[in-house]
Amino acid sequence: MQIDFPFHLDGRGRTAATAADDHIRDMIEQLLFTAPGERVNRPTFGTGLLQLLFTPNSPELAAATQFLVQGALQQWLGDLILVEAVEVESDDATLTVKVRYTVQQTQQSQVAQFSRAL
Repeated sequence: MQIDFPFHLDGRGRTAATAADDHIRDMIEQLLFTAPGERVNRPTFGTGLLQLLFTPNSPELAAATQFLVQGALQQWLGDLILVEAVEVESDDATLTVKVRYTVQQTQQSQVAQFSRAL
């Protein structure tokens, strides 16, 4: 069992725990929505996706964003997952990211979707 994200207490007043698959999903979410430089001891950790909410949509931006996200996932979580596809959509002030991946340890395919609104 791993610590659940975001950090919270369970019904017994202890640190909430989660299963391995959910923990991997939590790590993907943290990576996607952390800005580079936000973590003191890992200044290159993150993708800076939230900054893209304020840029005009274009096919080039979508392709660059998918490349950025896939590269960050491979760099930081490549020993845990194999990234199969990344889809990024920006609609008004909402950013949606869909990641298809295979968990290396179990070889199970997973799909995780994340949204952030500003």
